[in-house]
Amino acid sequence: KAWIDAQRLDKRLSQAIEALLDLGIEPEKTERKKLDKLAEGNNHQGIVIEVEMPAELSENELKAAVENLTTTALFLVLDNVQDPHNLGACLRTADATGVHGVIITKDNATGITPTVCKVASGAAETVPVYQVTNLSRTLRWLKEQGVWVMGAAGEATQTAYQVDFNVPLALVVGAEGKGMRRLTREQCDVLLKLPMQGQVESLNLSVATGVLLYEILRQRLSQ
Repeated sequence: KAWIDAQRLDKRLSQAIEALLDLGIEPEKTERKKLDKLAEGNNHQGIVIEVEMPAELSENELKAAVENLTTTALFLVLDNVQDPHNLGACLRTADATGVHGVIITKDNATGITPTVCKVASGAAETVPVYQVTNLSRTLRWLKEQGVWVMGAAGEATQTAYQVDFNVPLALVVGAEGKGMRRLTREQCDVLLKLPMQGQVESLNLSVATGVLLYEILRQRLSQ
């Protein structure tokens, strides 16, 4: 279902209405108060659409995806990341850089939520999110399939600009403030870091992830 502000009619809203009609959805014109209530106080910009929340996929679905890949693997692994804004931002960058899927932990981590979907700006619907119960076991299985596991760690001795990313790859990023857990770190074939030239010790998780994913993409595009 979809609802639009009956008092608003501009080019952007008209384009949204056309897209809805192309999908066979007839938007209902209503007053702004109802839109505010439907959006639960969030900024709706004159349109509210009811959609089905994307679902996390299983470990078996991850295995099937890896086995059916026809291009060089690239997965993003988030180890106990709890902030939905960070997950949403990572999904958006993952979509932009061609990541095949994002792997998250089932416990002590955020899953797909309305906040994640909003921050992801559509990427929660395009990037597969695989939820696993034992991350160490999953990483070990990926390595058995020929996937290199590379983890971001501040204490690493080499930077991302010294690493060859033109291999099947799972990039692991640890939780906010804590980094990777010990068992996760032990599964990494390579540890890498971003060079920091200023006074701050680290970047925001989603920012650092974006820098790393674009360096991976840069290397692969230059091949």
